[in-house]
Amino acid sequence: MNEKITAHPSKEEREKVLKEIRQLENRQKILENKQRNEERKARTRRLIERGAILEGIFPLPPNLSGVEVKAFLIALSHLPGAAELTANVSKSGDTP
Repeated sequence: MNEKITAHPSKEEREKVLKEIRQLENRQKILENKQRNEERKARTRRLIERGAILEGIFPLPPNLSGVEVKAFLIALSHLPGAAELTANVSKSGDTP
């Protein structure tokens, strides 16, 4: 109980607190980077799966460019009933 109570922390205490703050900030950055990486991996996986589904349903020539595939999909989207089908899938979350 002989501890001296001061209104201002000592230099060592301040440095210790600042060091702990830096460590926590670094830990937060690491966790944020990990989360971004996981989100990127999930998106990549989703894109690969959907591309594989597209290739399975429409066996297009492998030498088609991305622009040509996009034009093909746009043409499909303009077929009668495509807009309604898309709206129904979007609402229900089901596959057609």
